[in-house]
Amino acid sequence: MSEPEGRAEPPATANSGAVGVIGLDLRGDEPAPKKQVYSWALWDWATQPFNTVILTFIFTALYLTTEAFLPADIAALDPESDAFKAGEAALASGLGLGSTIAAFAILLLAPVLGQRADAAGRQKLWLGIGTGALILCMLGLWFVEPTPSLFWLGVALVSAGSVFGEIAAVNSNAMLIGIATPRTVGRISGLGWGFGYLGGIVALVIVVVFYALDWFGLSEDGGLPFRIIAVGCAVWAIVFSIPIFLHVPEPSLGRAERKVGFFASYGLLVRDVIGLYRSPATRPTFWYLLASAVFRDGIGGVFAFGAVIASQVFDFTFLELVVFGIAANLIAGVSTIIAGRFDDTFGPKRIILVSLASMVVAGLAVFLLADTGNTLVFWIGGLVLCAFVGPAQAAGRSFLARVTPAGREGEIFGLYATTGRAASWMASGAWTLLIALTSRTSFGIIGIVLVLIAGFLLLLPVTAPPKTARD
Repeated sequence: MSEPEGRAEPPATANSGAVGVIGLDLRGDEPAPKKQVYSWALWDWATQPFNTVILTFIFTALYLTTEAFLPADIAALDPESDAFKAGEAALASGLGLGSTIAAFAILLLAPVLGQRADAAGRQKLWLGIGTGALILCMLGLWFVEPTPSLFWLGVALVSAGSVFGEIAAVNSNAMLIGIATPRTVGRISGLGWGFGYLGGIVALVIVVVFYALDWFGLSEDGGLPFRIIAVGCAVWAIVFSIPIFLHVPEPSLGRAERKVGFFASYGLLVRDVIGLYRSPATRPTFWYLLASAVFRDGIGGVFAFGAVIASQVFDFTFLELVVFGIAANLIAGVSTIIAGRFDDTFGPKRIILVSLASMVVAGLAVFLLADTGNTLVFWIGGLVLCAFVGPAQAAGRSFLARVTPAGREGEIFGLYATTGRAASWMASGAWTLLIALTSRTSFGIIGIVLVLIAGFLLLLPVTAPPKTARD
């Protein structure tokens, strides 16, 4: 199929806040070729190991926030001593600080870069820049050897990877609009998230094999296995991100009238946000961006700190944590793909609300039972959380796709990144503060739960987009 089928010239609505047509409507009811759909979904598969292996289950939880990076005098103490636990909590708090700084970087960059990609019709270019920078951050983790002086280098690279990954995701999300229709957007969005989780499973299985075979005889000195894992994730991303660049078209041809200088883009962005609010047609988009900022912040906190909780609070071993990660990603992947079909039938708002309520209950249960030290508590509570995280994410993306004006895909999804992951200063800040005040990692769970509750309450009054039942 020729590229113009995925690249339609949108009506000019610059600076007015008016909506000529919703981006999804440009394709009408014509389905995209399966090659385009699966190539787009493979990008989630390609980049998920950064989130699953590096950010959540392996590199940060079992390496960067462990005694390997504590000063020698503290690392020599009894792991059950208050000083040792306070040292580990300080590492967890440091990781939270890095996440908070990354959130503000996304706040400043994501919407403007998305807006400029829209104006030029170059979403794929910025997807490539973000993906390439993410890969370089993963490769850079090779140099993070287990010494306290290199802890902040590790935090910086992981945090920078989050920024570049989000910039890339803005443009990947924008490209969803070019291959979906109002009847299929829920399914395709769910397919992408599902592919991501399933890719995380495969990556974790490879890590298990690596571990079971005694790291293929490699020395564990200098954190070598963990550094090799980081490089392996980078190679994975290179290989599986290629199809999206070869087969998926830009969502639009660009809007020349919106091309302005970089700093002038901020002024244009402010006018566009005001336009979203002032226009009755786009006001639901404005309120949804605000509400989603909060609930997706809580979801981000689950991913960023869940494995740290398992390791420090419930004393999961390396193998236990990896096996949990495999089970978690399997459940999340399957539930997300299934929920994508419910999204097209019942609408994304209902999927999000049910998911958030379930996550709050599971999170509170884990916190209240944390002092038991029973690993079964985290197995049950953690897997329940994972069963609803993916559906909330996929429905959140399809909600916005259903109300995004044509020609403003990158800008709107840039705002989505800004008000969502960029607002992760809320969850990471609460995590950091509560741990700092109590010197107990388990209290970080409360911060995440409170953000999820706030997101649920803010979403309740938001007008849901019209749903289109499948034939």
